[in-house]
Amino acid sequence: MDPFEYGRNIEIDVLTSYLPEQSDPEAHRFVFSYQITVTNHNPDPVKLVSRRWVITDGNEQVQEVEGEGVVGEQPVIEPDQSFSYTSGTVLATEVGSMQGHYQMQTEDEELFIAPIPAFTLAQPNALH
Repeated sequence: MDPFEYGRNIEIDVLTSYLPEQSDPEAHRFVFSYQITVTNHNPDPVKLVSRRWVITDGNEQVQEVEGEGVVGEQPVIEPDQSFSYTSGTVLATEVGSMQGHYQMQTEDEELFIAPIPAFTLAQPNALH
């Protein structure tokens, strides 16, 4: 199977939360957590090698984050299995968005991209 097929067979689900106890709106500090579940719908195991995030706040300020693995791991995800983790980010505004991709690797060491669709980070009631 070509790498493009593999990329389409990775399902990425996101749950977000605003963390008021860690945020300080008067100081323009809005803290969000996100839980990501990566499910492998391929016939073979895949390894999550690296990540790239584009984080945009409500003022259109963009930060890019790249790095190996996720939360200090490069998990191998077996066929029809999932890997979940929780991480977080700090924005200067009450609303923002994140999107990006994971670089994944097949057992044959072929690399492919699994896109992470854009998702919204928002303080409750910030979006009307």
